[in-house]
Amino acid sequence: MAEARRLRGHKATATCCIASRDRPGLVATSGEDGCICWFDMRCKDVVLTMDLGVNPISSLCFKPGNEDIIYVSSGLEVKCFDVHLADAWKPLESYNYNKEEINQIACNSKSSFLASADDDGDVKIIDIRQKCLYKTLRAGHTSICSSVQFLPWRPWEVITGGLDSKLVMWDFSKGRPYKIVDFGMPDMENSSSAGQCLNPAFVHAIAVPEVDMLEKSGKICVVARGDGVVDVINIESELAAAQSKTSLKPQKGSKSKSKGSVSTVAETLNQNGRKRLHLDYSLGGHTASVSCVAFALFGERGKSIISGGNDKTVKVWGCSRYLDAEQPSSSNDVLHLNINLSKKVNWLCTTPADSENLVICDTTKVVKVYTVS
Repeated sequence: MAEARRLRGHKATATCCIASRDRPGLVATSGEDGCICWFDMRCKDVVLTMDLGVNPISSLCFKPGNEDIIYVSSGLEVKCFDVHLADAWKPLESYNYNKEEINQIACNSKSSFLASADDDGDVKIIDIRQKCLYKTLRAGHTSICSSVQFLPWRPWEVITGGLDSKLVMWDFSKGRPYKIVDFGMPDMENSSSAGQCLNPAFVHAIAVPEVDMLEKSGKICVVARGDGVVDVINIESELAAAQSKTSLKPQKGSKSKSKGSVSTVAETLNQNGRKRLHLDYSLGGHTASVSCVAFALFGERGKSIISGGNDKTVKVWGCSRYLDAEQPSSSNDVLHLNINLSKKVNWLCTTPADSENLVICDTTKVVKVYTVS
């Protein structure tokens, strides 16, 4: 692989990166220096630096349909900026609903709601059209909520991951979970293989495909786990199993009915018709905690999954065809590319371009860009 291009602009560790869908080659990165740096891959140097203060920036997301608007989380606060407005960087909106540090923010595909996941295990759903708090999602996680994503094909549903090793699916219109996958429960079929790291299966990051990727990817969720595993879960199969499980339970009055509405499972591939892929060390996977996952915007959108980890590697997986078949038997089947780095990976994103299409934030202030063909 060719040597990485280096993007310089931050004065401290880069924490997050996002790539424009509308303008290929435009990338925004955030850092512990409280800055957002904008890079155009056609230009040598940083195009624009937004200095937003001294607090580290934990997460970024564009407003779908209008990428001139960017949402930024820092500390307990979410701010909204128009990148074309004056250099003072005064936010258009500011939301202070989280009581603990925010780990990730996400905007739904219709640009009507924003979710912010925090250290308390709570997720705030903000109505960004009415500019108010819509719902607090609570009691799904017993520890830090590290990650959140809206499901683009289910307009009232959101999925979260936490350091309690749980993946929680919510109906945010009702404010309650209806499905919990607990990766911390004993799991004989998918037990760690020899060489797999022994860290807890904390959920550090999740990724779901965009609507235009579904034909290639299916309606799945990709989970970055603390034990080095990347799990690929067929959401619709999980939900169908949860609903059939719920319908089989006796329902005596409203109380038992509400209890039966949440299904907690640790079942594995092919039980009750579910499909899960378990991309672990035996398939060439990570040997330390996986910190981030993303769907590739390059090539056939949604066909490849990218993961980065604390083992200083980034891996490109091609696993869409296995969701309707058996677990792959070797890394030759599913691991398409392994990139060795010199530092642990904080975050990564991809661009729709044919070159310079993989952007990596590691534990330094210099952002690296690779070409994956």
